[in-house]
Amino acid sequence: MSLSSPTRSDKVPIFFFLFLAKSNRRLEYSACSSSRCYSSGLSLPIGFRSSPINVGLVSYPRRHTNTPRKLVIASSSSSDPLLVKAAKGQAVSRPPAWMMRQAGRYMSVYKKLALKHPSFRERSENTDLIVEISLQPWQAFKPDGVIIFSDILTPLPAFGVPFDIEEVKGPVIQSPIRTEDDLKKLRPIDLDKLHFVGDSLKILRREVGEHAAVLGFVGAPWTIATYIVEGGTTRTYTVIKSMCHTAPNVLRALLSHLTKAITEYVVYQVEHGAHCIQIFDSWGGQLTPEMWERWSKPYIEEIIHAVKRRCPETPIVFYINGNGGLLERMKGTGADVIGLDWTVDMADGRRRLGSDVSVQGNVDPAFLFSPLPALTEEIHRVVKSAGPKGHILNLGHGVLVGTPEEAVAHFFETARSLDYKTFFQNHVPAESELVA
Repeated sequence: MSLSSPTRSDKVPIFFFLFLAKSNRRLEYSACSSSRCYSSGLSLPIGFRSSPINVGLVSYPRRHTNTPRKLVIASSSSSDPLLVKAAKGQAVSRPPAWMMRQAGRYMSVYKKLALKHPSFRERSENTDLIVEISLQPWQAFKPDGVIIFSDILTPLPAFGVPFDIEEVKGPVIQSPIRTEDDLKKLRPIDLDKLHFVGDSLKILRREVGEHAAVLGFVGAPWTIATYIVEGGTTRTYTVIKSMCHTAPNVLRALLSHLTKAITEYVVYQVEHGAHCIQIFDSWGGQLTPEMWERWSKPYIEEIIHAVKRRCPETPIVFYINGNGGLLERMKGTGADVIGLDWTVDMADGRRRLGSDVSVQGNVDPAFLFSPLPALTEEIHRVVKSAGPKGHILNLGHGVLVGTPEEAVAHFFETARSLDYKTFFQNHVPAESELVA
């Protein structure tokens, strides 16, 4: 399942990106602004370097030199991208906009590239391809956020869980973790095996400058655990839900290990250029609220609190698919932004969450198949419901296969055309509308 970043087509030749990716110029970025965010301060050891890089079941040659990590301490300033300001609840002139899965399967330029590189693992684990794909929607639509083309399962081999992606079945984990003996396969995360993520973020940060926010992302421990325990995708989650009662200690140990690994992976992405991080608990909505409080929330809280200590200026967006019954609980994690899917009315979500947290969303992806005036009307409705502060315009889920690129272009054009001062002249939300 790819949760990566995503008519006019300002195409940039592939060789241009290859040149950038192979440049010897050193790029050093960090959104951290704390003395606690330093290269040698990771609680989990960084492993060995190898060439070629062996990642799970796939081996790719190293295309980029792995230079020592050196951080540049940066503080929040007026130069923050629009999206970062909105995430922090600062005043902005219009809603920043990006789309989940904005790079990929619906774009014709991506489909042509996929024919040449049919393996998703290759496309998402090769720096040159990651950069090219991540920048495709930036070149075409100029969103306010450029999310790295990757997958929530990408870090698994770096801590001992190899996987493959089959054309029909999707992700496949040959050796699920379900017993105490299985836990012995796990190891501390080896960030060197994820060098392609760090290299790509550096290049993306340079390419977009301060014109857009570079977004990194991770899967939440519960969501990652569903794949590791079930052995791949599932519609029922019966094995892992059963483990909550039959092997709770094993499941807690797995979730704790994932929490440590994901925390280091988040900091690694921030160190290498991510302005903002989104946590996807995609399958958290499959739990009852009480079970989510027990088996997902504590681990997400631990990640967010650890990242906030080490990189306090980095906003964190938190999204659950099917989160209508969990909004208030999600706010308790400490995330800066709560993503709403389209099943939640934005006005209701605002009332329930209050005005002290930003929101993201929540246009139904199916509206992109509607006539453009209908799409415009829905965008206006969502923006009015969210109010003029602390809102990042997005879809309620990822871009659907077959989505017309013209509609994606219109989505971003509409967002750019809005001006809060004039847009809210006849609709200024009262404080009581924003606070429960």
